[in-house]
Amino acid sequence: MAVTQKALIDAVPTALLIGGRWREASGGGRFAVDDPATGATLTTCADATAEDGLAALAAAHEAQPGWAATPPRERAEILRAAFESVTAHADELALLMTLEMGKSLTESRGEVTYGAEFLRWFSEEAVRVRGSYSVAPNGATRLLTMRQPVGPVLMITPWNFPLAMGTRKIGPALAAGCTMVVKPAAETPLTMLHLARLLQEAGVPAGVLNVVTTTDSGGVCEPLIRDPRLRKLTFTGSTAVGRTLVAQSAEQLLRVSMELGGNAPFLVFEDADVDAAVDGAMLAKMRNIGEACTSANRFFVHESVAAEFTDKLAARMAAQTVGKGTKKGVEVGPLITAEAREKVHALVTDAIERGARLVTGGGPVEGRGHFYTPTVLADVPEDSRCLAEEIFGPVAPVSTFADEDEAVRRANATEYGLVGYVYTRDQARVLRVAEAMEFGMVGVNTGVVSNPAAPFGGVKASGFGREGGAEGIEEYLEVKYVGLAT
Repeated sequence: MAVTQKALIDAVPTALLIGGRWREASGGGRFAVDDPATGATLTTCADATAEDGLAALAAAHEAQPGWAATPPRERAEILRAAFESVTAHADELALLMTLEMGKSLTESRGEVTYGAEFLRWFSEEAVRVRGSYSVAPNGATRLLTMRQPVGPVLMITPWNFPLAMGTRKIGPALAAGCTMVVKPAAETPLTMLHLARLLQEAGVPAGVLNVVTTTDSGGVCEPLIRDPRLRKLTFTGSTAVGRTLVAQSAEQLLRVSMELGGNAPFLVFEDADVDAAVDGAMLAKMRNIGEACTSANRFFVHESVAAEFTDKLAARMAAQTVGKGTKKGVEVGPLITAEAREKVHALVTDAIERGARLVTGGGPVEGRGHFYTPTVLADVPEDSRCLAEEIFGPVAPVSTFADEDEAVRRANATEYGLVGYVYTRDQARVLRVAEAMEFGMVGVNTGVVSNPAAPFGGVKASGFGREGGAEGIEEYLEVKYVGLAT
């Protein structure tokens, strides 16, 4: 029997998880979690203080030696059990995510599947942490290397993928033998709290996973970052906040991984399959209502196919069903806040004022909730703000280019370097363009690049470090060298 929305919300723990116990914030404060589709309050969560954050770090620090010493196979089995539990509770997690974040149930189910895969992937990586043995060139010593857990980790996760951005960090940390303090976004804490309970039930020991929810992210996190007991910081969020966190981390010389903003170009060459490119564009642009760092932000289309591509994309965008994500058939839910919607509309207005042509959409949806109509802009001038700033909404700005060099130049004309997309049938061009693009990831004839088995991450102002793939666990391991005299 399907769980009701009220029963699900009532069943979610809304306290802090510290040292294996659910407890209220030391100051007794709580904050509201709202439904962005209606503005209604779903429930309230404990509002942690700096004291609570330090208590969580103390618990992680105390649990670190025991978890590091736990045999890799045991850690792997716990992760496998967690994968199976998340999969079994997929409907509950998807509904919870839709209620607090807004995306459609179809998209939420997709995120649960994707997020669970990180638990399965890293359950398999836990038993494959390797070292090396070699003879020194002079033959006098033997060179032994080993990989050991970094130590307690602070994980700061965003609101847009409240499950997957958590499992993408928690999975490798558990596999490597690291304990952690997780600070989820205040807009969407419920999914992480439910996940934490499932991880507890799967066998994660007390103190290994701690979760603190708060509306004072800086006030809670900065004391942890400056505390010598913390050894790693991992953050997914805006570049502006990332820069601040990196600066704070320098005091303790923390290991740091940053998954920051994006400004993804979507290149459509003259030889591309235009229909396939439109399909890919819909995936790259409209996944998560456009609220994704991997979202296609700038569409550069060869002038010979631009009209066809724009018309077909506009038709697909205009046909999208906008509404509350829990309703059947809805494809586009609300943006996360009223402020987020205002920013999106300001970018659209700016482009039109500079000479862009509005093809479809172009404004907020009247009534309750933070809805915005799927929008396509054509002939967008190079100085438009929407080509320089991350849109984070259902808006596709289309510009044209004349040749390959111009396409690459315009694609690279950004401080960001997370992901780029390329549509062409020319395999030689694929290699040329992929090598020339200044991005950590390139999708070729596909609108989706994220895969638990692949290294996710960017360059330039999009951050550093990789999540997923064989590289993902390395972020949580230190290399120790031992010289053996013979």
